[in-house]
Amino acid sequence: MATRSTKADSAALIAEADAAIARRDLARAVGLLEQAAEAQPNDLSLWMKVAGLHRAGKQPRKALDAIHKALAIEPRDFTALLMLASLLQQLGEPGAGEAWGNALAQKPDGELPPQLASVVAEGERLHAAWLEQREARLRKFMAAAEAAADPEERAHIERFRANVLRRTRPYHSNPTHYSFPGLAEREFHPRRLFPWLEQVEAATDAIADELQAVMAAERAELVPYVQYEDHLPMDQWRPLNRSRDWTAIHLLENGRRVDANARHCPRTMALLETVPQPQVPGASPNAMFSLLAPDTRIPPHVGISNTRLVCHLPLVVPEGCWFRVGGETRFWKRGEAFVFDDTMEHEALNPSDQLRVVLIFDVWHPDLSAVERDAVAALIGSQSGATGGL
Repeated sequence: MATRSTKADSAALIAEADAAIARRDLARAVGLLEQAAEAQPNDLSLWMKVAGLHRAGKQPRKALDAIHKALAIEPRDFTALLMLASLLQQLGEPGAGEAWGNALAQKPDGELPPQLASVVAEGERLHAAWLEQREARLRKFMAAAEAAADPEERAHIERFRANVLRRTRPYHSNPTHYSFPGLAEREFHPRRLFPWLEQVEAATDAIADELQAVMAAERAELVPYVQYEDHLPMDQWRPLNRSRDWTAIHLLENGRRVDANARHCPRTMALLETVPQPQVPGASPNAMFSLLAPDTRIPPHVGISNTRLVCHLPLVVPEGCWFRVGGETRFWKRGEAFVFDDTMEHEALNPSDQLRVVLIFDVWHPDLSAVERDAVAALIGSQSGATGGL
C-alpha cells in the first residue's frame, strides 16, 4: 500500500504529466507517468495511460509492455484486454485472434460508449475471421479421421472441434438431489441404446389421436407444469410457477396413474409398459403431455437425478420450436423421438403463435445394473416425499 507521501509524490507526477501532454511533450509525459505507476504499482489506470501514450507516439511494443503490466494487476479488465488485442493485431502477432476472443468474453452487459462499441465491432469481425481460418485448418488436419467416422463418431468429432474453438463448451451432469457415480454423461444419448424408440415413433399418430381425445374430455386434468410453494428458493421457475403458459396432462405422476387422463389413452399407456421406466415408490414412473403456449420460453434448468433419462416424442410442433441440452440445440420434429439427460442444463422455446405438445416420459439410465436400480429405487423411494418425485 502506498504511503501518504508516495501518493502525494505520485499525484504531483501525474499533474506534471498532464501539463506535458497539454504541451504535446509526450516523451516527457510518458516518463512522468511511468514514475507514478512504479510508485503506485496497483493502479491499473496509470499503466493504461502509459500504454495509450506509447500507442499515440507510435511505439506499439512499449505500449504492449505497459498493457502487460496493467493486466498483471487485473487480468480480466475489459478495456485492457481490448487494447492488448488491438496492439497484437497492429503488430501482426499470431496471438491477436485469440486475444480478441479473450477480450470479447469480458464484454460487459449494456450499451457501450460509441468509441468503445466501434472497437468491439471490429474485434468481433476480426475474431470471427480468425475462427474461420482456424477451423479450416483443424478440419484439414482431421479430415482423414473424420472421413472414416460413423455418424455418431462424426458428431463427437464435430463437437470436440467446436469446444476447442470455444463455439461451445463442455457441460456436465449437475442433478439437484441425486447423483449416482460412474454414469455416462451425454446431452443427447445415442439411439442405439434404446431399441424401443422405433416402436414409440411408429405410434405417433395413435398417440396424437389420444392427445386430442384427452384434451376434448370434460373431466381431464390439465395443470401447470411447474407448481411449488412461493417460499421455496426456486427463482429460475418464478415466471412460470402455476402459469398456464406451460401445462401438463399427466398420465403417470410420481408412480401414480392419473386415471382422469390415462383412461382416454389406452394405446399410449400400453406402449409405456414396454419401455424401461423407473419403478420408484412415490417418485416414478412419470409420463405426460407437455403443452407449451405460443411465445413462451422455458428457462435453463436441471433435473433432480442422473439415474433417469427423459424421452421426448414431439406430437404438435409449430415451426421454429427448439430444445437445447448443454451445447447442442435441436428443433423438435413430429414423430422423431430422442432421449436426453435432464441433469444437464437445458431450455426450450416456442417462438410461434401456436401450441406445442410433446409426450414426455422417464426411463432408467442404461448404465445402471439391476442391483443398482434396486438401490436407487430404495433410496429415492424413502425420500420421495421430500423431493417431489424423481
